[in-house]
Amino acid sequence: MNSAKPADTQHVSAEVVVELESCATQDAHAVFSALRTSFSSDRAPDDVPEEVAGAGSTVWTSTFDVSDLKSAAEPRRLSAPVMVSLQGGYWAVDQLCKGLESAFTVHLLGTAAGDQEKEVELRLESR
Repeated sequence: MNSAKPADTQHVSAEVVVELESCATQDAHAVFSALRTSFSSDRAPDDVPEEVAGAGSTVWTSTFDVSDLKSAAEPRRLSAPVMVSLQGGYWAVDQLCKGLESAFTVHLLGTAAGDQEKEVELRLESR
């Protein structure tokens, strides 16, 4: 995995869509807070995930711009393992995965590759 930023970033997307499904609200908040420590987000820092009443599972989604690493996140506690789906350009997804590794133990569950983007399924656990 090459961590160097591509030379021509005008044509390389630095955004990654992060989805969390079927996890506790506080765990979703822990994951998104850790990522906001490292990267810019489409959500404000005080935007805390909330449970929605009704049938079906809740999916939390946020988009992160990984073009500039702000700082490494400190380890975060999770009440249970969290399943995470990442979707974006190859370089961007790799950068976001590295950002998660500073805060959680990261297990790669699977990948789906396309021409310009890839999707990665992860399981996060407390360090």
